[in-house]
Amino acid sequence: MTETLGAGEDGRPRPLQFTLGEFAGSVGDFGAILPIVLGVALVCDVNLAHIFLFFALWYIVSGIVYRLPIPVEPLKAVGAIAIAEGLTAGEIAGAGMIVGVIFLALGCFGSMTWLRERIPVSVIRGVQAGIALLLIRTSLGFIASDPLYAGISVAVVVLFFIAAIHWKIRDISALVILAIGIGAGVLTVGPPTFSMIPMPALIIPDISDFVYAGLYIVPSQFPLTLTNAILATSLLTLDLFKTDIPPDRLSRTIGIMNLVSAPFGGFPMGHGSGGLAAQHRFGARTGGANVIAGLIFLGFAFFFASPQSLTLIPPGIFGGLLIFAAVELAKHSAKTDSYPVTGVIAVLSMLVNITAGFLVGLALAYVLRWRQKKAASA
Repeated sequence: MTETLGAGEDGRPRPLQFTLGEFAGSVGDFGAILPIVLGVALVCDVNLAHIFLFFALWYIVSGIVYRLPIPVEPLKAVGAIAIAEGLTAGEIAGAGMIVGVIFLALGCFGSMTWLRERIPVSVIRGVQAGIALLLIRTSLGFIASDPLYAGISVAVVVLFFIAAIHWKIRDISALVILAIGIGAGVLTVGPPTFSMIPMPALIIPDISDFVYAGLYIVPSQFPLTLTNAILATSLLTLDLFKTDIPPDRLSRTIGIMNLVSAPFGGFPMGHGSGGLAAQHRFGARTGGANVIAGLIFLGFAFFFASPQSLTLIPPGIFGGLLIFAAVELAKHSAKTDSYPVTGVIAVLSMLVNITAGFLVGLALAYVLRWRQKKAASA
């Protein structure tokens, strides 16, 4: 039995909560968001304050609309290409606008529901497992560069986990870890400098920006958004909250977010099953966690918008947060009906990319299904 969107067990709108658990869960996905956003701001001609401003806006809107901690994340493939290639503001805006048009159209025509009915669950679980492995690989990079604070963050999570089991203490480990990281940064490099946000300006991409984005950026991002940001996130809401969020609605949200934000300096964004697992792992249960996260990002936008200000948090802190988010996501990916398919997708996602894993896994799933039908009819 599943609940309707945004409703509690009694059928009424799910209330937004602002408890300590929601507060802890609100920062659960920061370890995945901040490294990408800061990396883009350091190498590309973009305004970090405007990126944070739109993250704040859509976190709050998502929390109010969905009434669940549905995360808002930077599009990872776009972020990776932006950092590697040093994209211009026009190319980034063009990619966001194209993504927005595609997923708004797909969501409006019911295409995501059609795809969900034809993509086997084992394939979606494989994408979840692949994201988990990628999160672990990313976390190991942070841990290797900063083993001290990584060890501290892992120890804090483990201690709270044990305390929650034996003494029923609420797990606020993410809050404690973030506080330790900020405190350590202030002590070592001093307090961050304040920087007021300038007004967003309209960015009009050139034709060449749209062509480059359409040929080289969006094709890499599309399968990741389809599988992880939409189908896997929709499936995970059933796992965690027994609530069915239609994939078409997630698709429309992604389309609107990008069409509104990208022309004014927002970074292309979507949802994500990894972020949902992370926020839930650290205590988020309602959209109140999203509202809190949005207010935190709003503070970043208005007062801590320089990359130097936010890099005061030791990288090991992000490593600790990511590794436990990966474990949470991997746990749900194990609920598959075909371990070979899920395993192949997970391995290929880590060794090659998620697009390759998805395509090979999808083909394998249909081959196995065909063989089963052939054997049954023999």
